[in-house]
Amino acid sequence: MTNTIKHCVILSMDDTQGFEVYDELLNEPLLALGWQTHTLSWNDKQVDWNGFDAVIIRSPWDYQDYAAEFLQVLTNIDESTAHLENNLATVKWNIDKIYLKDLQSKGVNIVPTLWKNEIDQMSVASYFDQLAADQIVIKPRISAGADNTFWLTKQNFTEFLPQLHQAFSQGAFMVQPFMESVVKEGEYSLFYFNGVFSHAILKTPKKDDFRVQEEHGGILTTISPEDELRKQTEITLSAIAKKHQMPLYARVDFVRNGDSFALMEAELIEPSLYFNMDPKAAQRFAQAFDDRMKSLIL
Repeated sequence: MTNTIKHCVILSMDDTQGFEVYDELLNEPLLALGWQTHTLSWNDKQVDWNGFDAVIIRSPWDYQDYAAEFLQVLTNIDESTAHLENNLATVKWNIDKIYLKDLQSKGVNIVPTLWKNEIDQMSVASYFDQLAADQIVIKPRISAGADNTFWLTKQNFTEFLPQLHQAFSQGAFMVQPFMESVVKEGEYSLFYFNGVFSHAILKTPKKDDFRVQEEHGGILTTISPEDELRKQTEITLSAIAKKHQMPLYARVDFVRNGDSFALMEAELIEPSLYFNMDPKAAQRFAQAFDDRMKSLIL
C-alpha cells in the first residue's frame, strides 16, 4: 500500500433500498492503491467537497427527478479541489439522450429514434407509421432505470394516453421501435475503463417484460462479446472520445439488429458497472482510476 492515503468519494444517493448496488466492491482494491473511500449522497448539503481528492459518480439513481439540482452539485464539485469522474462536460452531454443523435452523426449505429416535444393522440398514432413498427417504446430524454418507459402497440396505445400526458406534458421524449431482440435474446452491456475493455454481460428480461434491469427481474449472464459487437462498441467509444476525452468508465448497451448491433445507450454518468459479474472488474476499475489520477499529476 502507498504511504500517503488519499480520499475518494463514491457518490451515491440518500437511500439505495430497492436497488442492487455494488459500490462496496471498490473499497478494498482502491484502498490497496492508497485510496480511502467515503460513500456519500449527492444530496448531502453538508459535504465540503474540498475535503476530498476525488469524487467518482456511482449510484445517484434518483438524479433524473432532480436533474438541475444534480448538475449544480456536480458543478460545485468541479469547482472544488476534488477531481470529478466522469467529468462535468461529459455528464452534461450524456444526461440528455439526444446525445444519441450526436453519435449517429459521427457514424454510430443507433436504434431508429424520433425526437419529440409534444404528445397527443394523433401524434402517438403516427409514430407507428413513421417507424414502420407495430410496437413502439416511448421514454423521457432524461431518465434512468426504465422510469416512465412505455411499451405500446397499435392496439393498446390509447389506454396509455392519460399516463403519457402525465409523463410527457412538461418534458421532451424519444420514440423508438420496440426491438424484439431485447425479449428474444436480451440487451448486451460492455464495460470499458479508460477505454480498455473490462467485461461484458447479457441482460435478459423476465417473461412478459422488456425491462432488463435487475430491479425489474432481469437475468444477468457473463458473456464474451462477438467480434461485430466489439467493433460497434469501439466505433462508439471513438466517437465519444472525439467529442470529449475518453471517460474513466463507460457502459455501452447494444441490441442485435439484423447482422449487426444497434446502440441503445452509452452510459457515462451513473451506470451500474456490475462488478459482481467479473471477479477482477473492481480491481481493473480501481487501477484505471489510480492510473488516471497519476496522469493528472504528471
